[in-house]
Amino acid sequence: MRNTITIFVALLCATFTLAQKVKITEGNFKNLKGITAYNLEFDYTGVMIPNYDSEEDFLKDKMAKRDEKDPEAGEKFKKSWFEDRENRYEPKYIESFNKRFKNGEIKVGKDIGAAYTMKIQTTLLWPGYNVGVWRNNSKLEAIVSVYKTEDPSQVLWVANYTKIEGMGAMGYDFDSGYRISEAYAKLAKEVAANIKKKAK
Repeated sequence: MRNTITIFVALLCATFTLAQKVKITEGNFKNLKGITAYNLEFDYTGVMIPNYDSEEDFLKDKMAKRDEKDPEAGEKFKKSWFEDRENRYEPKYIESFNKRFKNGEIKVGKDIGAAYTMKIQTTLLWPGYNVGVWRNNSKLEAIVSVYKTEDPSQVLWVANYTKIEGMGAMGYDFDSGYRISEAYAKLAKEVAANIKKKAK
């Protein structure tokens, strides 16, 4: 009986550890108390792609593989890889965050003239894959920070978010941009939940 309890506690602790997605590195959630709006800034500088030395190497590899089947496919992939940021990931983050506050108590948006800015610096990005029989979720890691819009040196809060994964409902997520956008939705959900619970 004692061994069973020990194993159960160990598994519970392991599950709890794996569920941790945020580590505050500066400031405190309480510093965000009373803030009702945030300008959003997205930064993808130096993003890491697992199993590749750089984002450039990742793109070269993916483009070459696509070009073997269609000479124009590689360039199309590269174009969508960058365009999806503004067209899909960022709107998804905004939508996911704002819907956590149904009465509009707190909102985020790009260029909304807010006194505070929330910066989403993507540090790691993995598109995952879905080839029917085999699939893997997209993965995202980011540093999220809040500072005064007129004086970025006045930082209120910084946190590392890890283990964020994205997938479509029922596994119907054959498009990498869709999978990644769902990871940004999960990130926004996590940030919003943390603020709602802890910025008091």
